[in-house]
Amino acid sequence: MSQAQSNQESGQSEIVLERRGAVAIIGFERQGGYNSFDSATRLGLLEALLDVEKDDAIRAVVIRGNDKSFNVGADLNEFIQDNVDGSEINRQLENEYFPSYQAIGRMGKPVIAAVCGPAAGIGMSLALQCDLMVMADSAYLLSPFANLSLCPDGGANWLLPTRMGYRRAFEVAIECQKLSAERCLELGLVNRVVPNDEVVTNAIEWAEQLSTRAPLAIQTTKRAMRSASSMSYDDMFHLEAEIQKSNVDSSDFREGLDAFLNKRQPQFEGK
Repeated sequence: MSQAQSNQESGQSEIVLERRGAVAIIGFERQGGYNSFDSATRLGLLEALLDVEKDDAIRAVVIRGNDKSFNVGADLNEFIQDNVDGSEINRQLENEYFPSYQAIGRMGKPVIAAVCGPAAGIGMSLALQCDLMVMADSAYLLSPFANLSLCPDGGANWLLPTRMGYRRAFEVAIECQKLSAERCLELGLVNRVVPNDEVVTNAIEWAEQLSTRAPLAIQTTKRAMRSASSMSYDDMFHLEAEIQKSNVDSSDFREGLDAFLNKRQPQFEGK
């Protein structure tokens, strides 16, 4: 039994991990608090992500909230109750948040955020860190940090400018603007906008489709594209050549080539 499951049974904050064939679904199921992060939720998310990262049978991942919220960031009640200071926040960010967010970027599997309702604060950063996003037409992203005299965190100062440019990102951060689903689509922050009751189903169906694609192609494309912002064109060209050498030498490439020539569906094994 996972820690996430134990937390659920004891009535604590929960992360629910479900497997459907080659798809893993990680769900925020905290009672109250609109899925804000408390200690148990932070640790449960990390455990779930590490579980699916090392599971070779899983080829795509969905991270979902519930009908009310994706995740609205840190639980401010925990700040008050535990008298949290700056050193403790530093520790949480480095030791409890960063490993989870790093795992999303590192794992060679596509991770889809299924966003119903608000994704705010470090919960917004979590949604943006995912590779793909399906969003409810009534949902929104929000960076509320400036209202609390805080700087955005969870990698938001990299994620927002990278995806929407410095000027728009800075405005969104310091003005604490809500970004509607429609605006997120315009800005390229989200891939699909659908009715609220279709978000999770749409994301899971998309993950199931991706799970049938060539795992090595997805893994290496993710690696290259996530490296792009820190590399020159020339360096990326050389990295692609290195990656392609490895891919062409794989059995999956031979399977894909044979399937193409014989007009059949390929059966990829990630090898």
